[in-house]
Amino acid sequence: MIDCHRPPSRRGFTLIELLIVIAIIAVLIGLLLPAVQKVREAAARTRCLNNLKQIGLAFHNHHTQLGFFPTGGWDWSSTPTYVNGTPAAGAKQEAGWGFQILPYVEAESVWRGTGATTDEGRVRAAMGAALPIFFCPSRRAPQTVTFSFPGFFNDKELVCGLCDYAAANWELTGVVRQYQPTKIDEITDGTSNTLMIGEKRLNLQFLGQVQKDDDTGYASGWDADVIRQTEIAPRPDYVASSGDGERRFGSIHPGRFQAVFADGSVRSVSYSIDPTLFRYLGDKSDGQAVDLNGL
Repeated sequence: MIDCHRPPSRRGFTLIELLIVIAIIAVLIGLLLPAVQKVREAAARTRCLNNLKQIGLAFHNHHTQLGFFPTGGWDWSSTPTYVNGTPAAGAKQEAGWGFQILPYVEAESVWRGTGATTDEGRVRAAMGAALPIFFCPSRRAPQTVTFSFPGFFNDKELVCGLCDYAAANWELTGVVRQYQPTKIDEITDGTSNTLMIGEKRLNLQFLGQVQKDDDTGYASGWDADVIRQTEIAPRPDYVASSGDGERRFGSIHPGRFQAVFADGSVRSVSYSIDPTLFRYLGDKSDGQAVDLNGL
């Protein structure tokens, strides 16, 4: 006679079956993570590209408004110059290109030091701003450091908003020059053939700490923070117990860094670019022919 009250038999997972399921899940996760990382990097690279596009547009709006491009400022120790509470322009402005384009990247209040009643207060407000447009999201979120050095800001500490982009070039042959501004008709090699602003190389070991080329920040005058060389090859970011970006262009992106040219176009440049071509790209008027297919 069948016992109708007997519960049906149940068979659970064996240990081996459970281990197989866990192994399959681990393999699937291993396959999925690189794809997710690639999607994130692609999105971050696009945001970085847009930052550079907006910076290039700001340079051109600056030229339309004032008749010249921003300068590279005066010196590493320079801070924003205010005359009767108003930011100076052109050769009279000691701060660099990052500060000078603020009115054209929706940051006019930062440029003016709105809310401050003294020039010192205006400098603190401007230099301490960590503006997203100056940061590559693949590398870091907006970041500041507290910097002090003899001869800088009357030997007082100053919070400085950092920057992931730099102008061409340290050799003084590029669009962004020390002290004196450049006009568009001085770019005789053609605006589409002349690199203007690009991502800068950093030693990631010291990210967020005071280091030689990442301390005085986006508003710095003529300094490796915001000016880089085109006579030396670009290189990717790296991690080491010593060293900095060596005044090189570069980025955290694999294979290439991004740059905006003097015509406002943004292009990717390979770390393996021919050094001679890279030198030509940085010089606005050397008369050399440039093949952009070599980027």
